[in-house]
Amino acid sequence: MSKKTIPNEYDGPCPPAKRMSSSDISLDYAYSDNATEIDVGIRETIKGVRLSILAMGMGLAKLKTKGLYIDLNYHSMNDYLEQLCEDMNIERSTVHNWLYIGKAYVKYRRELERVEFSDEDGPTKLPYVDRVLELYEKREVFKNVKGMSVRTFREYSKGEKDATPPSKICVVGNKVFMGKKLAVTLADDLDTKTKSYLTKINVQAGEALETGERYFL
Repeated sequence: MSKKTIPNEYDGPCPPAKRMSSSDISLDYAYSDNATEIDVGIRETIKGVRLSILAMGMGLAKLKTKGLYIDLNYHSMNDYLEQLCEDMNIERSTVHNWLYIGKAYVKYRRELERVEFSDEDGPTKLPYVDRVLELYEKREVFKNVKGMSVRTFREYSKGEKDATPPSKICVVGNKVFMGKKLAVTLADDLDTKTKSYLTKINVQAGEALETGERYFL
């Protein structure tokens, strides 16, 4: 009896499919290109069957950017969102926020995956990322989007407050200047305590004038 050689066709382990999870529940619809699957996933998530703002946001972003709402017989993404809000009894502003979150996640997905960003880190930070990137270094931004609270990140997105400009008031001996202009000359024979007092109130008055305020003695 002849022996037949069976070729080995094993190519090694297949790479795992990209998965997003909330607890033990798969949220793979966020990565699907099937309009119906995304729509059903979003609706189940809203009901609380699956809990992930990121997944809902990514699903909505994909429906919009790829025009998949047409496969669901809607003329525009806005029509789809209106119907979704009516069917699921949710506020339009809420759904639009989810969409903004999803668009931001898709845009910066590589950086967010690198820092292992998840729903637990606060997805409502994501719409602020564009603004923050205009103010700070990229590495710092994505470290902070992972680590900061939502409230802190919102404040962070406003940037540092403008520093108070240095005063133009200066004192040289018994003379008080506003910029290069001499404003007040104190008498030479004043005692130290009086001179110190008068210098102080003249400086305060000058700084008030600089800022457009009124100064009263």
